[in-house]
Amino acid sequence: MREAEIGRLLAANLLCALAIVLAAVLPAFFLDGFSVLGTHLTWLCVCSVCVATLNIILHLVLKPNQSSKRRSFTHKISRFLKCCIYFFMSCILFHAIIVLYGAPLIESVTETFLFAVLLSTFTTLQCLCLLGPNIQAWIRVFSKNGALSIWESSLQITSMCSILGAWFGAFPIPLDWDRPWQVWPISCSLGATFGYMAGLIIAPLWIHWNRKQLTYKSR
Repeated sequence: MREAEIGRLLAANLLCALAIVLAAVLPAFFLDGFSVLGTHLTWLCVCSVCVATLNIILHLVLKPNQSSKRRSFTHKISRFLKCCIYFFMSCILFHAIIVLYGAPLIESVTETFLFAVLLSTFTTLQCLCLLGPNIQAWIRVFSKNGALSIWESSLQITSMCSILGAWFGAFPIPLDWDRPWQVWPISCSLGATFGYMAGLIIAPLWIHWNRKQLTYKSR
């Protein structure tokens, strides 16, 4: 396993983490009264757009899973449209799962959907960038020992950390502390964000420490 590849992964992940930090700081210079807690819905939109844009750019530049086959323009357009459909379906699916886990069904629909978009950005968008609209590849990557590259291992870690962060973020909501960050879905979205950032840092470090045990075989 090449150290240079791990270094590229670390640099890409740190840039994604930096994008989240900038999404929480920079808008305050352009939008009056902007804050992560006070204007949480705006922050959800800004954070999702920033992370999505940077992920797409990084995968276009780094090309971690570049295919040797040459694709036609029609195939690329079809692939792009499928990715858009998959991402939208992911947002709907996350929204439904979040409601099943106790989120308001009718009230706070916008808040719930934007939280679902954020989760899809942290998880599904990465799958689409790295694996494309290939459900079989997604199932393979998230199965035991299914990763074929350090990028897929990083995808496993960051996706799981994001979902676990969102789940742990739900615990403070029912407590009667009357804190501003207990309003739905602030604690969950912050938990998902911190989980995603933790995964971005943990993934390359874990891969580096276990590089001698990791053997990626072509399948």
